[in-house]
Parts: sequence; structure tokens; C-alpha cells
Amino acid sequence: MTVEHTMASPGVPPRDHGFFSPLPVPVMPSRGAGTGLRLPVAPPRTASPLPLLLSDGAAVLPAVLVLPGAQRHPLLAALLIAVTLLLRPRDTRAPVPGLLAELPAVCGRVAVAWPVGAALWAAYRPEQSLSAGAVLTGPAVQAAAACALRAVVHGRRRTALLRRPHAALVVGPAATAQRVAAAVLRDPRCGVRPVGIVAGQPDGAEGVPVLRTDEEVERAVIQNGVRAVLTVHPSVRAEQGSLLRSLAASGCVVWEVDAAPAPCPARERLAGFPCRRLDLAPARGGGLGKRMLDVLVSGTLLLLVSPLLLVCAVTLRLADGPGVVFRQERIGRNGEPFTLLKFRTHRPVDERESATRWSVANEHEMRWFCRMLRRTSLDELLQLWNVLRGDMSLVGPRPERPYFVAQFSRMYPGYAARHRMRAGITGLAQVHGLRGDTSIEDRCRFDNAYIDDWSLWRDVCILLRTATTLIRPTGS
Repeated sequence: MTVEHTMASPGVPPRDHGFFSPLPVPVMPSRGAGTGLRLPVAPPRTASPLPLLLSDGAAVLPAVLVLPGAQRHPLLAALLIAVTLLLRPRDTRAPVPGLLAELPAVCGRVAVAWPVGAALWAAYRPEQSLSAGAVLTGPAVQAAAACALRAVVHGRRRTALLRRPHAALVVGPAATAQRVAAAVLRDPRCGVRPVGIVAGQPDGAEGVPVLRTDEEVERAVIQNGVRAVLTVHPSVRAEQGSLLRSLAASGCVVWEVDAAPAPCPARERLAGFPCRRLDLAPARGGGLGKRMLDVLVSGTLLLLVSPLLLVCAVTLRLADGPGVVFRQERIGRNGEPFTLLKFRTHRPVDERESATRWSVANEHEMRWFCRMLRRTSLDELLQLWNVLRGDMSLVGPRPERPYFVAQFSRMYPGYAARHRMRAGITGLAQVHGLRGDTSIEDRCRFDNAYIDDWSLWRDVCILLRTATTLIRPTGS
């Protein structure tokens, strides 16, 4: 699960990672930090999450009412509501959400909430523990009620947006922005109406007006009541960061639209284009729920696998000599360094090689036990201690060495933004196969998508997917 890999991945030619090519030429001139926008500052004008919160909580009530009379306890209902809402994702849905797209997540959260709630209830009231039939019937009733109530909420929002769509600006190269704007205008179900395109140079084509100066952007935002911003090129976030932050501060919701679809995670679509909401906050830690999950799972796993850790340590000591634990400085949340722990599977020539060379050993030179640890990812188990200490999280961007953080931050726009959240043992990039000698740009995109769309439920899904990949180990 780390970036160190003893051999290049199949089909990937060896690369000299000590030298990096220059940055690509930006497609738009940057407005820089000194943007002249003078917009009123307001909180983002997103739809209130309260209706969906109430619908998710209210869906528990009919599920509790179908239980036997002795088990219809108010505390049980409160416990199930708390667990259900704790697993609920952050509301980052597209302007017009779809119930069918949410159905798997709703059913999955309910399917997890009831066994957890039943176990906690049995520990508190053993004499009223839920039967197997109740644990099967309750989730089905709750899922049906949640879908029905969410359909009502989404229907009201969709009707409101069709009647009064959100005015939007499209930011990006003029030709691409005009194509996206035209597609959005042809699909009124998007609930978005582009009123201007922010581009460095117009392309001469007819369509939505092109705004070239800060004064034109400011006038368009104020006169049209702009509430959404669509970015349509990967470089926009880096090159127009100041503009996007100013628009976000004025109350606009910023969306990244993939106008040229590529392999990237997208749960929402706008006029057929994959899109995701951007969180322009400087840092996010994931909240108390994420930390509680980290402490509970890492502490439990450390107790369960302690005999295995002892066997690995003793075997490694006998097979490959002293120095069982490998310590290395990595960069974590907010760019702060920490010491990462692993079982040692190789011996770098010196500290400089360990810190600056991408591949520090050849797999054929490793002893058999070290190769086994690497292929099965057992060498990563010691990082559970990093999680328990708070240096890392179970799920998050994989941490890298300071030398490569500095290089990648200069080469890939948005790489430094990965440090908004604690580093993780596994992450969205890893469960999509981005391990070993794979694209840093792709990892950066997946990691930022994970942070922007973080939810406790998504962490649970990534952990489950990681567990399945460990059955088919491919090495770290």
C-alpha cells in the first residue's frame, strides 16, 4: 500500500525519478493572488441538509414500530437514528440529485446500522436483544421508508430548480466552456443556467458571453445572482485558485466538470458530464467520527494481530538479522512530518538512498520471507500503531517522503492539497489499483476526490474493498 516498489509494474517502463520534466504550459492566464473582484462575502448558498437529515431519521420510526411490542423502546429508536446519521455522507450531491443513484448507498448504510445498533442494544439490554428476524425485517422497512421520504425531498428540490435554475459561470478554455455550457442549457433538468464564461481569450463562436475582466465577472455575479461555478479543465483549479476562492466566498458552489472523460471517480453527472463538488476550505480533518473509527478499528486489530506481529518480528530477525522495524520520515496532515513504521523488507545503502531513491531494492535480492511480507502487505501492519497515535488514519492519501513531496508538489497541481487530511494506510487511489509504480497524477486526482467527498460511510466502503484486495495480494 506504499509507493515503494521493488520492481516496476508490468507494462510500465522504468523511470528515473530523480529528474522531472517542466510543468505543462497553462491554457489560461492566471489572475493571480491580486484578483480585483469585489464581491459580497456570504456562506455558500447550498440546499439545506436538514430535510434529508429529518427524512433519514424519520425512516427509523416505522422500522421500530414493526418490531415486537417489548422491543419498541424509545432508546432503541434513538440508538438506530444516531448510528444511521453517523454513517450518512456529507451532502455534496449534484444540483438535481437522483434517488436511484443514492439507492445502493442508502441500503448499504441501513444494512450496517442495524447489526451495529442491535449489538449495542444487546449489550445494554440483554433481555430485549433483537431476534434475527427483527434484524432482517427492520432494515428492509427502514430502507423503503428512507427511499420514499428522500424521493419526496428530491422531488420538491427538482421542481424548484426547474422553475428557477441556478445561474452559473463556466470557467475554462473558451471552446471547451462553450461546449459544456451548451450541453447544460439543452438539459433543463440540470437545474443550472450558464450566464457567462470566464476565459482568457474568446474563441469567436456564438454562445454564452465570454467574461475577460474582473469587472465583467463581478457584474455578472451580482446582476444574475450567480450561485454555481463550473470548472471545465484540470488546470483551472491551480491557475484560477484565487478567482474560485473569491467566488466560493461570495456564496457560489464550485463544481469540477470532466469535459473530456478520463478514469476518475465521479458519483454525479451534469448533462452527461462527470462532476464533483470542490471543497476549497484550506484543511479538513474528517471529524470526530473518523477519529473514533480509527481508534476503535486500529486498537482492536492491534490486539487481534499481536501474535502475528510477534511471529513476523521473530521470523524476520532469524531470517535477515537485526533491525526488524523500519522507520522513515513521511509527510502527513498540514505538511507536518512524522515517523512511519514498517517491518523492514530491504536494507538501503544509506539514509540518502532511503530518502531520495524511488526503488530502494530489487525484489530478487530479497530473502523469501521479506518478499512474502511485501506481497501480502503484512509489512504495513505496524502502521496501525501510527493510526492509534494519531499520525495517520485508516483511510486517506498515502504519505510520501519529504524529497518526493517537494518534487511532486512542483510538478502536479493539487498534489499539496492532499495534505488537508491525515495520511492513510489505504485510500481511494489504492483500491483503484494505483499502487507501486503508477501515475502520481492519477493518485493525486483520486486523493483529492476522496477528501472533497469524504464521509464515514465512504471510509467503511474503502476498508471493505481493501480487505477484499488483500485476498489477492499484489505487493505494496
